[in-house]
Amino acid sequence: MGILFSADEALKVAERIEGNAGAFYRKAAGLHSGERSQDLLFKLAAMEDQHQETFSLMRTQLSAVEKEPTTYDPMDESLLYLKALADQHGGEGSPTAADALTGKETMEQVLRVAIDLEHKTVQFYTGLREMVPASLGKDKLDRIIAEEKKHVVQLSKELSVIHPKS
Repeated sequence: MGILFSADEALKVAERIEGNAGAFYRKAAGLHSGERSQDLLFKLAAMEDQHQETFSLMRTQLSAVEKEPTTYDPMDESLLYLKALADQHGGEGSPTAADALTGKETMEQVLRVAIDLEHKTVQFYTGLREMVPASLGKDKLDRIIAEEKKHVVQLSKELSVIHPKS
């Protein structure tokens, strides 16, 4: 039997990832001097903050069953594991993505990195979805995945404005 998580645990991961993603965009904004670039990056950070709030609200609306831990875990090790997953999955919200920013990146490069990170995040949540049984809120992962796909579309639109041939 594999590792199973509840929707509550998965949404905690999503909240952390969105918080880290907001930090990525705020750092990128701080490294860019152009007002237009900064405005876009702060707008993207605000979008991530809004998604973090959305996922937090979704957690408050879960049924008691969807909040049930999947294993006996008096030391909260599953939460620590999920936090590590959120930080190390290599996609959107990975703290290393923000750390890698040098300030030498163009807006096009920042957006391309962000799109790549979003794609990895969709893959991450698709895999995590398989670890959440239907009885524990698997459908909530579908909503998270849909939100992440919207991020890809929005970032792609922003990239096409900056670099129309993308």
